[in-house]
Amino acid sequence: MKRILYTAFDVVPGPKGSSTHITAFLHGLATAGFHVDLLTPGDGSLPASDVYAGATVTRVPLDPAESMLRRALRFDAAVAAHLEQQRYDLVHFRSLWGGLAPVRSQPRHGHRTLFEVNGLPSIELKYHYPALADGSAEAAALLARVRAQERELLAASDLVICPSAVTATFVASLGADPARLLVIPNGADPYRGPPSPARGDEPPTVLYIGTLADWQGLGTLLNALPTVLAQQPVRLRIVGAGRSRQRRALLKLAARLGVADAISVEEPLPPPEVPALIAAADLCVAPLAPNDRNVTQGCCPIKVIEYMACARPIVAANLPVVRELLREGVEQAVLAL
Repeated sequence: MKRILYTAFDVVPGPKGSSTHITAFLHGLATAGFHVDLLTPGDGSLPASDVYAGATVTRVPLDPAESMLRRALRFDAAVAAHLEQQRYDLVHFRSLWGGLAPVRSQPRHGHRTLFEVNGLPSIELKYHYPALADGSAEAAALLARVRAQERELLAASDLVICPSAVTATFVASLGADPARLLVIPNGADPYRGPPSPARGDEPPTVLYIGTLADWQGLGTLLNALPTVLAQQPVRLRIVGAGRSRQRRALLKLAARLGVADAISVEEPLPPPEVPALIAAADLCVAPLAPNDRNVTQGCCPIKVIEYMACARPIVAANLPVVRELLREGVEQAVLAL
């Protein structure tokens, strides 16, 4: 039986789209007959070892109080140590964090490498840590080092898979061989649950699911809400994981716009409960911001696919990564802002 190691610097299972993506990959690989091991961070909330989606899971203990970069270095060191003890036919990694060790140990251990590019830290770090966008020499040096390591992984990996053609074009510009690039879009299972009950006199519900990251365009969504409310009452539900500063910023903006009573910012639900949440909404939104993360690097907004899988009307940002998901007969289901 072929042995695969999957490394992911994400909590699995968890409320983010990355966990949904990882779960689907694990299940698919295990169902295809591969032995799959998953290395992922642990924060004490989940067992140190487990079996999940057909994979044997080892969670590397990391201290949440440490900086993200320190935790990333510790995780990569744990991956390196694991590869000294176990042999694999393929190592599948989805980030720079957990990818350096497989690439650099490949000549000694002989495994193949697969880089699943969903996002690159050189693009995304500044959205999580705004100080990295301050133009300082220190920030520039850190991001340059990160970009150099990303280029190393892209050049050395046997196969690079991307969730969108936009992302594939971008990583090719960074040195990935186009002949070793494969686009595999995100997906979602069709919702088979019961139809939502009639609302009666309640206002329509507008739903956003996903993280509260700055690239999601939630500020644009809130700024549009007064215009909508001037025409009819609605209830906006924002459901997803985020930092406390992001939640505070959204609530502060809502108060300034005078729409605080029309919105709720809620904690994420367990993944199995998300389809029913979507199915109960009258309208679903994906207001992705037109920035380098979404336009240059690209992505595959799984929320749009999940909305489609539940047959919900959608309002989405008019970006290439959204248009890429549309095809003849489906395009009419998405209103491009």
